[in-house]
Amino acid sequence: MGSVLIFDSGVGGLSVYLEISTILPQQPVIYAFDNAAFPYGELDDEVLVERVCNMICAICKEYDVAVVVIACNTASTLVLPVLRELISVPVVGVVPAIKSAARLSKTKKIGLLATPATIKREYTRQLIGDFASDCDVKMRSSTALVEMGEAKLRGRPINKELLNEILRPFKDEVDSLVLGCTHFPLLKSEIVEILGEGCAVIDSGKAIANRVDSLLLESSQKKEQAHLPQHYVLSSAPVHEEEALNKELIQLGLSLIQRTPFF
Repeated sequence: MGSVLIFDSGVGGLSVYLEISTILPQQPVIYAFDNAAFPYGELDDEVLVERVCNMICAICKEYDVAVVVIACNTASTLVLPVLRELISVPVVGVVPAIKSAARLSKTKKIGLLATPATIKREYTRQLIGDFASDCDVKMRSSTALVEMGEAKLRGRPINKELLNEILRPFKDEVDSLVLGCTHFPLLKSEIVEILGEGCAVIDSGKAIANRVDSLLLESSQKKEQAHLPQHYVLSSAPVHEEEALNKELIQLGLSLIQRTPFF
């Protein structure tokens, strides 16, 4: 029975893992993160594409993988077409939920909070043109929130003052905010607290989980057995010394494996 492979540069993709494991509690999952090259937004495009494709191809050769999820907006906007030519299993990418935000917005004023790399991509502009052409879209990029999401899972305190400053352009200005990075949903409760209940905070996690569910059903790979599934983690750099992160992974039902040669 094939596993769902969730791949990211860091632990942001755990927000996607949580949605997938909620919808598919009996499905084996491999969570692989390239912490040796974190954050991906600082890599050249060509380096990022080659690195991600090489790693995922190696994992697919080593393990029985049914579906690949690129749980990184920065990587998804570049890697998907190349990777789909290299492997035979379905590949699901993460893109900003512009369509959902535009559909939900009553004021037609929406926000996009993403990494600098995602904000500058033509793919993002195309999403806005296709699904939010009737909306005023306010965009802001932040790498600090990526680091903040990583820090939160390691048990470190959130810098509320900095978070307030990052969110200031959206406060009372938009009624829907798209979280265009998988790290950002890790801070969703703090973001909602600052923006208030009048602003819908939207990410792609549930939509990705539903897509994975559909693909597994199509390929008869969905696992229905009642016994506990195998969920585990691969990392490109050691994290065993990070006690807080390892504790968090265990609480999520993930078991950490030593760094493997293909990384």
